[in-house]
Amino acid sequence: MESAIELINLLNMTDETSRIEVKRGSSIDKSILQSVCAFANEPNLNGGNILLGITADEMSLFPQYIVVGVDNPDKLQSDLASQCASIFNIPVRPEITVEQVNGKNVLNIFIAELQTSQKPLFFKNEGLPKGAFRRIGPTDQRCSEDDLHLFFNHSETFDTSIVRGSSIEDIDENAIRQYRNLRSKVNPYAEELNYSDIDLLIALGCLKKDNDSNHLTYAGLLVFGTSVGQRRLLPALRVDYIRVPGNEWVANPDDRFTTIDMRGSLILLIQRAYNAIADDLPKGFLLPEGQIQASTIGLPGRVLREALVNAFIHRSFKVNQPIQIIRYGNRIEIKNPGYSLKPEDQLGDPGSNQRNPFVAAIFHETNLAETKGSGIRTMRKLMQQAGMVAPTFESDHQENQFSARLLLHHFLSEIDIRWLNSFSGISLNDHQKQALVFVKEVGAIDNATYRQLSGADILKASTDLRALRDVNLLTANGKSRMTYYTPGPNLLTLQDKEETLQDKEETLQDKEEKEVLLESLPKEIRNLLTHLGKRSGARQDIEQLILQICKVRPFTVKELSALIGRHVKHLQVSYLKPLIVKGELKYTIQDMPNHPDQAYITSQE
Repeated sequence: MESAIELINLLNMTDETSRIEVKRGSSIDKSILQSVCAFANEPNLNGGNILLGITADEMSLFPQYIVVGVDNPDKLQSDLASQCASIFNIPVRPEITVEQVNGKNVLNIFIAELQTSQKPLFFKNEGLPKGAFRRIGPTDQRCSEDDLHLFFNHSETFDTSIVRGSSIEDIDENAIRQYRNLRSKVNPYAEELNYSDIDLLIALGCLKKDNDSNHLTYAGLLVFGTSVGQRRLLPALRVDYIRVPGNEWVANPDDRFTTIDMRGSLILLIQRAYNAIADDLPKGFLLPEGQIQASTIGLPGRVLREALVNAFIHRSFKVNQPIQIIRYGNRIEIKNPGYSLKPEDQLGDPGSNQRNPFVAAIFHETNLAETKGSGIRTMRKLMQQAGMVAPTFESDHQENQFSARLLLHHFLSEIDIRWLNSFSGISLNDHQKQALVFVKEVGAIDNATYRQLSGADILKASTDLRALRDVNLLTANGKSRMTYYTPGPNLLTLQDKEETLQDKEETLQDKEEKEVLLESLPKEIRNLLTHLGKRSGARQDIEQLILQICKVRPFTVKELSALIGRHVKHLQVSYLKPLIVKGELKYTIQDMPNHPDQAYITSQE
């Protein structure tokens, strides 16, 4: 067992970790016993240490743990041993030593991980799942139903349970046809391709007989069900694609975001969701598979597909929430119900902990998903090859949610290099530069995200982030385990300078663009635009001018803004939308008015 001094030194370098918990220790309270329960339960953690007589220095900007000592070590040992022997469903025997640190008594308590057959440990008076705890990162968190499946290793998983009220009528024949098509490409001699549809569904664990009637399992309804059947039996089973203007989620009733709701068989829905995002990206920005080169710009299509597949097959279908795909101006975030069954620091390692093994098997057999456990590793590799920032992931056990983030940004692009040159007087490694680019795009970073971006261990990540804090490029927020970093004073100053420079460049570009646009128009329209003052012109005259311009060819709102000299939003609200409503103007992309490549053309008379 590590000594208390060794553990304190580690804490001051990394903050509380998954294997160390500190308490002031004036008495054996409920929080200490929850840590005992969590350390004993957490799979593959191999136990953990609880230090009593230690507290965090709240006056320190960075985590700093100080020794306050305990006054009654003998009583604390006796109380802890007594409660551990009686309060749980099985007795727990902690290893306790009293150590002198800076002349004060510290209790160093080691809790060993229980054997699999003894788990889960739980408080007898609370029962399961509420009375059991797991160690998730540096926190103790109550177990959920998903955790009980992890502990008990049920032979029947949720996705093989029968859906009451379902029948073979709820199967989408197009989904069955798609499965056969995809499976035959992987293995044209697969035996199941010769089965009838009924036998195929039974073989895949998607159909079961109950009281002489065939009922779908959750796997069957999810992968092959019709949208009508899913709406009736699983009303929250859908995918919401949300397009948010800008780079932040701002609830503004005057500027609503665009949402597309999607339902249906997962094996068909995956392509529909992929197409919705791909169609919404700037043309040429999504790279087809097989065209990933360092010199090519674009989000690898395989990365986007794998991120979607991960959300589909690993989500918790016990939670009545949809999957959300949020498209910001600079990134895509995919949020699915259900925390990762795999520890966050092991994401990307070989192997997979599957919440829905039968759903996952169907996706793997059809090559819609990577080989088990290699999806995240593949995503990181492909993003690196494309010269893009690595994807980042966040698993929130308490909120029961998993998030994947794909930045639509190329690491150290020409703009980034020019921006980073502002820090030439500061010695930065590549990982720190990448972190600054990330903060510039997303607005914040924490230790876990830094480790995902850089591949650094927790000690290196802490050291690098502290160094950025020390030179005022980052500001530390929160305390102890909740620490995260936002732009510091020096970074904000440089961002303001960069935005001012960009504004000047955009003004020059606007002038140059207007000259090019004017050259493409007939002489009579150019003359009208030349004499159109910024504040002059009757509304009807401007509307007729817009119609004449858009009769030449389709124009975007930005092009029209440059030509007419009106602000983009004012032009849209006051002129373009009314002309659309009157039928005199129409969209070039009819089914998605807010598409980034949307343009306007005059309706044929």
